[in-house]
Amino acid sequence: MQVMKKGMVIIMVIKQLSVFIENREGRLERVTEALMEHNINIASFSLADTSDYGMLRMIVSDPEEGRKVLKEEGFSAMLTDVIAVKIAQKPGTLHEVLKVLFEAGLSVEYMYTLATAGKDTSIIIKLSNPEIALKALNSTGYEICTSKEAYEIHNCVDK
Repeated sequence: MQVMKKGMVIIMVIKQLSVFIENREGRLERVTEALMEHNINIASFSLADTSDYGMLRMIVSDPEEGRKVLKEEGFSAMLTDVIAVKIAQKPGTLHEVLKVLFEAGLSVEYMYTLATAGKDTSIIIKLSNPEIALKALNSTGYEICTSKEAYEIHNCVDK
């Protein structure tokens, strides 16, 4: 979803870099090394595993370049559409967001934290339909992170 703001297009859907990693010594380190060598910052990540492989999901400073770099290194890497919602750090706020999404007929596939700062948290959510989710959340007053905000949230290095 794109939003116009003072003549600029603001992109609200975030591209998450997902990588399948064999559960072998050094594979995760190789992923992070390849991204580091290309000056790609990892803003947030989630790692889940099975006995044979892991799924590394990341919000990175340059998702397209990250996918290209990792594919060149022989990894199975893909981009997935996710959104980031800002919520207050107080009891019930996550429930309220999930209720809005449920009432919009959406299912949550997974989620993890993008950033925590002061009294607020930004969470990454993979949903059955990100466009409907953005409309539902915007209409109920939730603040959504732009793709630029998400990619640069912890980036302390100028590219």
